[in-house]
Order: sequence, then C-alpha cells, then structure tokens
Amino acid sequence: MLRIISLNLNGIRSATTKGFLDWLPAQDADLVCVQELKAQAGDMSEAMRAPAGYEGWFHHAEKKGYSGVGIYSRHTPDRVVEGLGIADIDAEGRYLQLDFGPLSVVSLYLPSGSSSEERQQIKFGFMERFAPHLADLRASGREVVICGDWNIAHREIDLKNWKSNQKNSGFLPEERAWLSGLFDGQGWVDVYRQLYPDASGDSYTWWSNRGQAWAKNVGWRIDYHLATPGIGHSAKTASVYKEQRFSDHAPLTVDYDWSLT
Repeated sequence: MLRIISLNLNGIRSATTKGFLDWLPAQDADLVCVQELKAQAGDMSEAMRAPAGYEGWFHHAEKKGYSGVGIYSRHTPDRVVEGLGIADIDAEGRYLQLDFGPLSVVSLYLPSGSSSEERQQIKFGFMERFAPHLADLRASGREVVICGDWNIAHREIDLKNWKSNQKNSGFLPEERAWLSGLFDGQGWVDVYRQLYPDASGDSYTWWSNRGQAWAKNVGWRIDYHLATPGIGHSAKTASVYKEQRFSDHAPLTVDYDWSLT
C-alpha cells in the first residue's frame, strides 16, 4: 500500500506548536503533501525540513509568511519540479512535484479569492493557466496524484451551507464548472468522492474560525486528491483526521494499492 496525506498547515510553525510533527511519525505515510507553509527556508527548523524518517522538499513563496508548499517523502525522488514556470504563480510558491519512476506526486495550493475581488481574479487567472498543465500531465502517460487545498467545494454535498454560499468564493458556479471540466473533460478522478459518493459531514476538511464552525461541523470539502485513473481507481480507503487540530484544515489520508518500488 502507498499512503499519501494532504494537509494545509496554515503555517508550519503554528502547526508544529500544535503537535503536527509529533503526530506525523505514527501515521506511517509514504508521502505527506503540505500547503500554506507561511515560512521561508531560513524560518524552518531541521525537524520541519526533515522530520524523523522523511526527506523534505519545498517551494517557498517570495513573500514572507505567505503560501508555500512542500512534500515529505520516505523515498528519494528521481526528479523534483518546483513551480509551473509561470513567474507570478511561482512567486507565490504553489506547486511542487516529485517523480518516482512512472508516478508523479504533486502538492498544490490553489489561490483563495475570498479576501477581495482582486484576489478572486488572480484565482481565476491561475485556474485558466493551470488547466492546460493538468491536461498535459493527464496526457503524459504518467500516473499522477495531485494533493492539496484547491479552495473550491465542487458540489452541494461538499459544504454545509451551500445555499448561502453560491455567490461566495470557493463555491462560485465558474469554480465548480472548472472542477467538473477536470473530472468529466480531462478524466481526473476525485479519489475521496469515488470511494464515498454520498459522504457529507465526514468529508469536510476545512472550517472557518468564525462562530462555532468546528464545533457544529459547518465545514467545506476543499482539500482533494485528484488522480489519474490507474492509481486513482486503486485507492482502497480515505479518511479525514479530526481527533487533533493542527490547522483550520484537517489531514486527508488515502491508501492506494500501489508500490513505489
């Protein structure tokens, strides 16, 4: 089995103080994709860079205390791809890819548009330019798993208050249609939803810090594993870990019937 975890840390230093690095070794994961590091290379301790049993690779944002992605791996990759080769996107540290033989694993942090209309337009611009890259990956003949915070809830079942959020970033018709295009048009597999087509509350991975969203499970499913069909259909189980909180997101773990060796 190949176990891959995705988690938006909302700051690796903050998550570490909340026990993330203590929790990690017991998960028996082969790869851990993290997002929103909010740290530069010099801000990270040795334990953050290489937790026990893992090597870490990172794509930091240029702006301090902002964005950034990483992947912890028990296996040394054949190739590391940092960024998309698009200057303004790469300045925000949003894409990191590790290749292992015929398999690529990606940590992705798609922009949020909730803070302003300007950021929403930046999000749309990212989506427009990222879709051709996804199409190229899909056509490459490689097996691919893209883990991350996509900042979009795809269907009504994917968030608690869908009716009141139809005009809000993360559940806009254009965003949802874009994801549908990846699933129905390009043929990507939404791994969690394939395994649990009817899950609602159990599927949520993010909760607002406002009100009592966590306590009342008023959440959103915005963290995904998207995969090519070969490895995607090999997934056996998936789970969202909610016993401890390291972030406003929860870890999403998927076990694949797959081997890197």
